[in-house]
Amino acid sequence: MMSSPILHFISPPIPYFIDCGTASYRAGESHISRSNIGVFDLVVVTKGELSLGEGDAEWTIGEGEAFILRPDASHYGKSACLSDTEIIWIHFHTFGAWDECGSLEKCLDNQAALIAAHKQTAYLNHSEVSSVFIPKHSKLPAKAMEILGQFFQLEDEPRSLRNWKRQSAFQLFIQHLDRELASSSDGTAFHLAEKVELFIRQNYTGKVTNSVLQSELNYHPNYLARCMLKVYGMTPMEFLLQYRIEQSKKLLVQTEWTVTRIAEEVGFQHGSYFTFCFSNREGITPLHYRRKMRGHG
Repeated sequence: MMSSPILHFISPPIPYFIDCGTASYRAGESHISRSNIGVFDLVVVTKGELSLGEGDAEWTIGEGEAFILRPDASHYGKSACLSDTEIIWIHFHTFGAWDECGSLEKCLDNQAALIAAHKQTAYLNHSEVSSVFIPKHSKLPAKAMEILGQFFQLEDEPRSLRNWKRQSAFQLFIQHLDRELASSSDGTAFHLAEKVELFIRQNYTGKVTNSVLQSELNYHPNYLARCMLKVYGMTPMEFLLQYRIEQSKKLLVQTEWTVTRIAEEVGFQHGSYFTFCFSNREGITPLHYRRKMRGHG
């Protein structure tokens, strides 16, 4: 299989399920031509082989393989099926920011810009966004195929319950593809970066330094920084600062605490340094932010 581009989603919101079904093609038939259908179309070939074109690129999807068609592109049957072919299709979409890159490395290089765009269109003040990486073309492992089977075991369920269960199954399927890609690309970097991220989230109110991270995780700070840069686009200390600022935003909106108290609650030793860091990142002071978010100017 040729090297696949990567679809990069910022979450939340997690890409959500819309509809699903099956289709079959006899030998000599091909996929229909469509343009700008407005949803992502996940195609899984369960029998035979399907040739697809999207824009100027052409792909052949074999049995047990998946392919994701973009919502904003033209796609078509590249050539007729050579044998009887059967597919599962799932339509899904996202309210958040997304992009398609030629490789995971390019996705990671563009991660900060995509998150910035996401905060303008989705959850402006959401504190914990993350990336979901899905290969455009992939060979599905047995577990992913098993999850897909759940979509068509619910026909006897009431419609409302069926839709909830399909949404849940779809999210499990997407999560599986995301984890599969991470483990196959650079598992150590992803695993360590997630350990650093978890430690920071659990300990951000206290003293967190590169030396503390080295002691806790038993890796040199330079290596931890490389892993964090690869996966999150920032060093551990940059991530810590960002996380503290995001937590302070919640407290500014949800409490009447003073700026000094909020600074202490999120791990800053001095209120003046907190105000400096906050203003530098957000472009306004903490008090101006509070007034703005409460509709007072």
